[in-house]
Amino acid sequence: MISPQRRREIVDALRRGTVPDRGLDALAVGMDRLEPVFTDELGEVAKGRVGFKAIRGEYGSGKTFTVRWLAEQAHRHGFATAEVQISEGETPLHHLETVYRRLVERLSTPEVRGGALRSVVDNWFFTLEEEAIAAGQVAETDEAGLIEATQALAERRLEHVTRRAPAFSAVLRAYRRAIADQDYALAEGLLAWLGGQPHVAASVKRAAGVKGDVDHDAALSFLAGLLTVLRDAGRSGLVFVLDEVETLQRVRSDVRDRALNALRQLIDELDGGRFPGLYLAITGTAAFYDGPQGIQRLPPLAQRLHTDFTADRRFDNPRATQVRLHGFDHAALLEVGRRVRDLFADGADAPERVRALVDDDYIELLARAVSGELGAKVGVAPRIFLKKLVSDVLDRVDQFPEFDPRRDYTLTVTDSELTDVERNARRAGDVDDIELSLE
Repeated sequence: MISPQRRREIVDALRRGTVPDRGLDALAVGMDRLEPVFTDELGEVAKGRVGFKAIRGEYGSGKTFTVRWLAEQAHRHGFATAEVQISEGETPLHHLETVYRRLVERLSTPEVRGGALRSVVDNWFFTLEEEAIAAGQVAETDEAGLIEATQALAERRLEHVTRRAPAFSAVLRAYRRAIADQDYALAEGLLAWLGGQPHVAASVKRAAGVKGDVDHDAALSFLAGLLTVLRDAGRSGLVFVLDEVETLQRVRSDVRDRALNALRQLIDELDGGRFPGLYLAITGTAAFYDGPQGIQRLPPLAQRLHTDFTADRRFDNPRATQVRLHGFDHAALLEVGRRVRDLFADGADAPERVRALVDDDYIELLARAVSGELGAKVGVAPRIFLKKLVSDVLDRVDQFPEFDPRRDYTLTVTDSELTDVERNARRAGDVDDIELSLE
């Protein structure tokens, strides 16, 4: 049963034309073949192993939906998650220090959505305190002794991280002291530095005995440290998503090559056992995986991600390193439309009226109309179809008793509300836009 708050979040996101952050089980269509594999792989990661999945699909195939659905499943299994969109301006992949910073900014747990680092660190120290008390090392009332005991435990747990990045444990020690002294401004500054934020005050760094900012090399060590803290704080691990990696195809060749090499380095470190408890997922288009401007530019990376898709898609192997999303067909579009209608009706003032006026026949009528506007390309239609269904039809049925969508609504789609891919699909529906071979 979906709560009223969760229902509102889903409907509001669809009204804006975006993928909801939560409640995706209510919309999940066609995930049956992937769900058991993801569950098995997350189970292995929870045992201290690692996982990796390259998700492949064209626009409209549901890449972002799939990774957010995966994150939601991961939360149910006790994982923390972080989703980072790769972009040349905000998050260039070849700057791993920036990728790490975005990861920490978007770090989520089942209890805290985004910015969960403080909650994780506080839970970690609390767990260490409980462990020290249970072992009889110190009395619960001995505050100074408790701090000393937890610091010692923390050092042992982070020993493998300290060898490469001593600053990570140094900042955590300083953070624990700042909390004990009730110097919360200093504590916040230390967490900001630990999360890779630039421009942290020099006085904060001096308190921990560190200099400069988290750089490219330190970022991977800090990620290993974060995984240790997450595991000791009771988390099963971390699901880390790098979304829209195909944007690398649009950057300068030298930047692209450095970014691809950074991805190769990250995958190699994962395979080498440096990040126990990490499940890494990336998303990209077929052109990114197969084309000359994508991973094929770096043969070692292409070899690691290669998967055979020459067989009938019915026999795609969901256990493979790379999985292909099949995208929406007409039946799937209708199914998700019916689910959204029923979800909306459950929160409407007159649910029976909503279901009567926006019945299955009307949903099919609207789906065909939207697909027709987009060159009959059903795979490109879900976003704008659901947006129109919620904002143009369901909202009006709910608010205006005299509104009948069959009589009072005519679908209109303007270029300004479409993405580039949707506009291109629409133009291709014009016979004048079809390119003919003259060979």
